[in-house]
Amino acid sequence: MLETGQAPPLTSEPRKPVNPLLRRKPVEQMVAEGGQGEGGLLRRSLTMWQLTMISIGATLGTGIFVVLGEAAPKAGPAVTISFIIAGLTALFSALSYAELAGSVPVSGSSYSYSYATMGEFIAWICGWCLVLEYAVSVAAVAVGWGQYLNELLDGTIGITLPETISAPMGEGGWINLPSLVVVLLAMVFLMRGAKESARINSIMVAVKIVTLVLFVGIGIMGIKSGNYAPLAPLGITGISAAASTLFFSYIGFDAASTAGEEAKNPKKDLPRAIMLSLGIVTVLYVLVAFVAVGAMPWQDFEGTEAALAQIMTDVTGTSVWGVVLAAGAVVAIASVVFAVLYGQTRILFAMSRDGLVPKVFAKVDEKTGAPRANVVIVSLFCGALAAFIPLGELANATSIGTLFAFALVNIAVVILRRTKPDLPRTFKVALFPVTPILGFAACGYMMYNLPIATWVAFGVWMAVGLVVYFLYGIRRSSLATAEK
Repeated sequence: MLETGQAPPLTSEPRKPVNPLLRRKPVEQMVAEGGQGEGGLLRRSLTMWQLTMISIGATLGTGIFVVLGEAAPKAGPAVTISFIIAGLTALFSALSYAELAGSVPVSGSSYSYSYATMGEFIAWICGWCLVLEYAVSVAAVAVGWGQYLNELLDGTIGITLPETISAPMGEGGWINLPSLVVVLLAMVFLMRGAKESARINSIMVAVKIVTLVLFVGIGIMGIKSGNYAPLAPLGITGISAAASTLFFSYIGFDAASTAGEEAKNPKKDLPRAIMLSLGIVTVLYVLVAFVAVGAMPWQDFEGTEAALAQIMTDVTGTSVWGVVLAAGAVVAIASVVFAVLYGQTRILFAMSRDGLVPKVFAKVDEKTGAPRANVVIVSLFCGALAAFIPLGELANATSIGTLFAFALVNIAVVILRRTKPDLPRTFKVALFPVTPILGFAACGYMMYNLPIATWVAFGVWMAVGLVVYFLYGIRRSSLATAEK
């Protein structure tokens, strides 16, 4: 019994347990943890120009050097329109990425944005899609690199690598050794740290931009107006199908957002880098595609692995320019491998720091400031995929994982506007909420146009991801351990 004037004892009601699937990581916590890894810190050393080069490096390459040969037979001369459609689809999502990158400047890209807005379970699904997007994209790009390497060897010393060691199983060989080599070379450079990696990447990006401008300048002399008629021989269906395939060409513009914890001024530079890189890439793609289908009948693209090099040879009447183009493509595609591999390691870094994947992926080397163990593990995995899996299936699998992640980003930007309206934003999506809604719808439409086999592969991948999450991530999540 209480005496007069005695205050009643303080009691606290037990906190209601948070549904593990819905627990969210606060934006403030994400920003506070920026750069922190296991045993070291990521270093803020990247400028806006270097971030732009990372995005261009991750985007500009295989889509125009390799996948154009797959898309042109689907759309005919209207493949240029397919590039524009795919670019507009990417633009909607790029606007959402730019806003989120400026307000949540951390590693992890759309995985981190989903964690802050839709909860851990959706974040895991997004992260698992990003693993598919980046890892498989590295492998697919590396396969294309081997094709142009053969073209270069043939034009310079008159030999090509035998199919046994230059083609994956199912395409006449046993192992694609060149693709494995380029992944391992990228691994070596990435282990030197972000600053050194960015310098190397900028040089390679400059080489491939010059190469594509050179192609346009020479290829335009071989344009025949008759090659543009009929413009769309396979109708809107063919244009849409080609656009879905070519969306693979735009994967990578979000790579700058994976560098949020290594940028000097992330809030301002990340949005600028994302938008600038997408604009540069789209202009180059449309110009090159327009010249290519004008210089070579669209039917001749079927089965042509190095179409641009062949066009250069045909237009000039000498193999010298074809060799130059092939050399540029070798550098260009290598830079895509390099930049995309960088993005993959940073996404796994963020997931590891959150406890959803093993801590080894967040271990940072004190001397270089790079997650070296992460780089080695990811490189070996991607190298194995590149060595044994055909390009076509890899490209489609990458597209569906990317489209799913992009769709979530468009949702995330809407949610964050509602839940944190006062959050500082250095960039805002225009015509909100119409733009992110259109972005979400466009991603859904592109996914719908992908083949059934791709959906089956995606379903299997997601099923594996759910098993991993419920057996590992849900219990080891840093938010889960903090609740105990």
